[in-house]
Amino acid sequence: MKFVVIGLGSMGKRRIRLIMNNYENIEIVGVDSSIERISEVKKLFNIKTYSDLDTAVIEENPYAALICTSPISHSSIILKCLCMNLNVFTEINLLKTDYDKIINETKEKGLRIFLSSTLLYRMEIQHIQEKVLGSSKKLFYRYHTGQYLPDWHPWESYKDYFVGDKRTNGCREIFAIELPWIIKTFGKLRNITVVKDKISSLALNYNDSYIVLLEHETGHKGVINLDIVSRKAMRSFEAYSEDIHIFWDGTPNSLREYDSITKEMKYIETYSEISKDFRYNENIIENAYLEELDIFIKGLESNRNELVRYTLDDDIYTLSIIDSIEGIKE
Repeated sequence: MKFVVIGLGSMGKRRIRLIMNNYENIEIVGVDSSIERISEVKKLFNIKTYSDLDTAVIEENPYAALICTSPISHSSIILKCLCMNLNVFTEINLLKTDYDKIINETKEKGLRIFLSSTLLYRMEIQHIQEKVLGSSKKLFYRYHTGQYLPDWHPWESYKDYFVGDKRTNGCREIFAIELPWIIKTFGKLRNITVVKDKISSLALNYNDSYIVLLEHETGHKGVINLDIVSRKAMRSFEAYSEDIHIFWDGTPNSLREYDSITKEMKYIETYSEISKDFRYNENIIENAYLEELDIFIKGLESNRNELVRYTLDDDIYTLSIIDSIEGIKE
């Protein structure tokens, strides 16, 4: 089986590395318009690379495409790949442009499209979901998630990649990462209250800090503090009811529950082995990135969908909620 990875930046390189280290039967070729990125990937992985997708597809005849470009270009590349009869794995989409066309094209051609939503594949999140979904009680939760924008990619200016664009801004990116698991865990939303502001001196034309009160159809309620200002990268989550009290600080070894019988805090073990790229913050681990790739590959091999946890319809809903939070009207 052969894959073409489109976009050879940080995410493209991560996907290539994970596939090469774990799947001997998959051959990879890369596509990027940047000569510098092509040169870097050739040195790192010794794979064939191309400067345009058309040539790569003609020369290599891949079975699937992994779209790892800037989110603003995703929809047009997805449609092009589908027109070329390629199955598609795409990193998170921050805009729902042409989703109707993408859905129709996927159905008409019988192709597979897989949307990354990495946190849904984290074992800590799965444990939290099991606890919440297994309880009959209403819960409250609070969640602070954020990181200072210049620290996201220390090797480049935040002005030089997609987070500098208001349409695909840094806060929107974090909402698109976090809301899928929040919605899957606590339910769809009945009401949203938003407080937002720009509190940093960063050269941005959008709000950099949000406080969002979420009221779910299930009766659960929560507050999300989300920002791109926190100098320490933050994931700090707490959920509580009469029979559940869970804490998580974003890392695999920080998931814990309060035992109301013993009056002790109990740590929950989720991973026997943790894979990391040490260029990134401690709350970013490789295991979940590999898990979603594995489900995509198994789906291609077996033509089954039951392991997929996030769909185009899910993404349309998530992006609509983010639009509402940002105050974007249809």
